[in-house]
Amino acid sequence: MANTPSAKKAARKIERRTAINKARRSRVRTQLRKVEEAIASGDKAAATDALKVAQPELMRAVTKGVYHRNTASRKISRLSSRIKVLGA
Repeated sequence: MANTPSAKKAARKIERRTAINKARRSRVRTQLRKVEEAIASGDKAAATDALKVAQPELMRAVTKGVYHRNTASRKISRLSSRIKVLGA
């Protein structure tokens, strides 16, 4: 447990940031799950719309430091390529 006042304050700040980051990560995962479900159903239009909603959410998480830029780009790239295959 933290002993110094600065360490106690740091612990409080970490607790707040963890809650915020957890909410952001959850929101991103929800959007990604919606894209996955649309792909699984085979509906290209719904999958494209879901990706358009998920993409800014994912990139916002990147700017907030929840995800790494390359991780987000990789996820978007893989999802969009899977959606592209649906139309063929």
